[in-house]
Amino acid sequence: MSPQEPPDPQFESLLDFLRLSRGFDFTGYKRSSLIRRVNKRRYALSIDNFGDYLDYLQVHPDEFELLFNTILINVTSFFRDKPAWDYLSSEILPRIMLNKNFTEPIRVWSAGCASGEEAYTLAMAIAEYLGTETFHQRVKIYATDIDGEALVQARQATYSLDDVKNVPEELRSKYFTQSNHGDYVFNSDLRRAVIFGLHDLVQDAPISRLDLLVCRNTIMYFNAETQGRILARFHFALNDDGVLFLGKAEMLLTHANIFSSLDMKYRFFTKVSRPDIREHLLAVGQGGDEQVATRLGKLMRMRDLAFDTSPEAQLIVDITGVLLAANERAKKLFGITPRDVGNMIHELEICYQPLNLRPLFDRVIAENRPLMVPAVEFHTSSGDCIFMDVHIDPLNDNGSHITGINVIFIDISRSKNLEEQLKNSTAELETTNEELQSTNEELETTNEELQSTVEELETTNEELQSTNEELETMNEELQSTNEELETINDELNQRTGELNTSKSFLETILGNLKVGIVVVDRDFRILTWNSMAEDLWGLRSDEIMGTSLLGLDIGLPVENLKHPIRNVLDKKMDIQAVMLKAINRRGKSIQCRVTCTPFDGGSQERQGVVLMMEEAQDNP
Repeated sequence: MSPQEPPDPQFESLLDFLRLSRGFDFTGYKRSSLIRRVNKRRYALSIDNFGDYLDYLQVHPDEFELLFNTILINVTSFFRDKPAWDYLSSEILPRIMLNKNFTEPIRVWSAGCASGEEAYTLAMAIAEYLGTETFHQRVKIYATDIDGEALVQARQATYSLDDVKNVPEELRSKYFTQSNHGDYVFNSDLRRAVIFGLHDLVQDAPISRLDLLVCRNTIMYFNAETQGRILARFHFALNDDGVLFLGKAEMLLTHANIFSSLDMKYRFFTKVSRPDIREHLLAVGQGGDEQVATRLGKLMRMRDLAFDTSPEAQLIVDITGVLLAANERAKKLFGITPRDVGNMIHELEICYQPLNLRPLFDRVIAENRPLMVPAVEFHTSSGDCIFMDVHIDPLNDNGSHITGINVIFIDISRSKNLEEQLKNSTAELETTNEELQSTNEELETTNEELQSTVEELETTNEELQSTNEELETMNEELQSTNEELETINDELNQRTGELNTSKSFLETILGNLKVGIVVVDRDFRILTWNSMAEDLWGLRSDEIMGTSLLGLDIGLPVENLKHPIRNVLDKKMDIQAVMLKAINRRGKSIQCRVTCTPFDGGSQERQGVVLMMEEAQDNP
């Protein structure tokens, strides 16, 4: 597209859609090369125009990745244009090291690093010059790109044989390890010094305090205005003695005011220092116009004093994200030191506390209008909690071009506290009114309940009087019952005495019998065991009462008594006698006659059996 050719509205709408939907701003790219790359995807899909392609993107989100990969051409290799890298090693690195002491860190930025070959080439070149030990101690390489997929590959640091073919054999064997799959993996110790990150040269703030900035064949894809903005950021990013290393197609002939050539053949440039306002005033004073210099100096001093003594915390940030100034209130409130002024604000804590300022800065710059965030909560270092309205205002040069941003933190803690107190008081008043109304209703209900309770108490009193009369009647009945129980108790005592007498009589009879008497129940449990039985078998009655006769271990074979006892219990026989060989408690063998008779206990069913055991006398 020629400079006179008007822009294609459909294509511009496509670029706006990409910026708003995915955050990629390609409006700064050269239209001719950008249209050529988008057409490549459009032709592959057989789409007639950019409007239809925009519709296709809205319906098929997977197409974004293919389009971005086509636009973001990652053409790179190790030691691309080797003579330029040789010049870097022989001339540029010694120049950089000459201006630094032995302890200062060395900061390098590889912008547009693609899949990482250029960043790792830098690591090898610097490690060869400094030695690996010094490299680990001092060198930090920042490698950035807008292509996330390329960065994933770069972080893996794994390359094919074809990828490393330009690496000299001695460097390949020193800094690469061949894997089992035949790929080459970059040295892990050097890899830790290379930091990869997603970065947009057009929108994101640059990395600062650089000694070497490498951006080869990247800015040539942008138009002249975007190139100017990028180079201005590069100018800020470099130290005064820093060096810019560009690609073969990039000349910087139109930017001699900010960069001067170190070697045009290999595209090495150094920054041109630009004096600030105070330096300009000093130059005016030295030129003889002392009155103008004094007046301007006084004006600058008064403005600085007004800025510093403002009761509200205030920050000044330039368009690239550098913190230019912070007044005394801001320094005390947020702990900003003089060393922080001049650094990228995204490297400072103030950028994220009490709120994240980066997206707000981007919005203010994009929309070119002030922005206010109300009631931001912040906890000070002393532990106090304050609330602030944060005002972010664009600083416009000649009313249109944004040169910086003014951030003002207005303390609203007192009004916030009053608002909270008023809110709490109102809520408490409403709660009190509700509680009072509820209390009145509860009081009315309580009065009704009390009246009902009084009536219930009167009824209960009558019931209690009736109950008392019934209790008196019951008491008389209980007295009568108690008298009857006493009579019954006397009778029971009399019968108990008679029973004890009968028991003593029975025990006397059983004790005087010259035969052993044993009484068992239907389960063969022993109910009676007289003294003669004790004398025969050597067991006391208190040892065996309640135990089974069949379980006794005595000189009598008790198992042979099971059937005679069962015959008597089952009424098969009224009397059954058996003669058993036995051994008495003295160990003498005897013939024992056991006679079984029924024990009915006064009922029709036989309750047990009476066993009479006696030693049989031998016949003469």
